[in-house]
Amino acid sequence: MSEAVPAIEVRGLVKSYEQGRIQALTGADLIIASGEFVAITGPSGCGKSTLLHLIAALEKPDAGTILVDGQDLATLGDLSRYRARRIGLIFQLHNLLPTLTASENVQVPMFEIGRSGRERQQRAEELLALVGLGDKVHKRPTELSGGERQRVAIARALANDPPILLADEPTGSLDSRAGARILDLLESVRQERGVTLVLVSHDANVAARADRIIHMLDGRVVTGA
Repeated sequence: MSEAVPAIEVRGLVKSYEQGRIQALTGADLIIASGEFVAITGPSGCGKSTLLHLIAALEKPDAGTILVDGQDLATLGDLSRYRARRIGLIFQLHNLLPTLTASENVQVPMFEIGRSGRERQQRAEELLALVGLGDKVHKRPTELSGGERQRVAIARALANDPPILLADEPTGSLDSRAGARILDLLESVRQERGVTLVLVSHDANVAARADRIIHMLDGRVVTGA
């Protein structure tokens, strides 16, 4: 019986900025199994967020290979379609559009896959109920607390039912109680939907919630790979 294909496999990933003066990744290697909850930790500037952004195809590596479900991202012509269908992104700062309601923010990724207006609205309402915001559908970000805004961001990340969730310091801007609720929600979503969850955090207590902790230093994975 053949081994299952990893959800994410990174080989020799290199990424620099400012014409090579800043070395963000210097040969990172990593394998993450389907359905696994992995926390990536390490000091500031070690390459954690860069690694997440490359997996999300927000940027391209200078060298190395990224395989998602066995598919090399370098062979994909339409990376926006890849992001829309296979990746859910959650950032430290929720990145919600301030002029849109919670429902409208959740609907934004659905335009990429051509859902009808009625389908988008129904899906957004279902997801907002899932994250405990069924009564905040028509509220704008300025009318929500920090924890509520982050829950809208999680609902948005789930809009197209992606198999992989990438969360970059999702509790970093929240107090401990709100942060714990966000982690509870992410764990619940992961267990109920079987998604692969990759979370970047500098907080050891947050990382301890994961199945496995990956530690990075100087642009490489040094433990937990």
